[in-house]
Amino acid sequence: MATEVEAEIAGNVWKIETRVGAEVEEEDVLLILESMKMEIPVEAPCAGRVAEIRVAEGDSIDEGAVLAVIA
Repeated sequence: MATEVEAEIAGNVWKIETRVGAEVEEEDVLLILESMKMEIPVEAPCAGRVAEIRVAEGDSIDEGAVLAVIA
């Protein structure tokens, strides 16, 4: 079953730390958001394979936006 990784806050995608097809463990950093001049790491909620990355570096995102999908 696929797991969607959602943004907990609004901000900008500062850096993507993984790629589609990569195997990740729970709590691996997938990407880093910038919000209110702070860098916020977004971690994998579970182990699996990165099936999709739905954002690009520099994108502005809203709270609740789906950032990636882990299968």
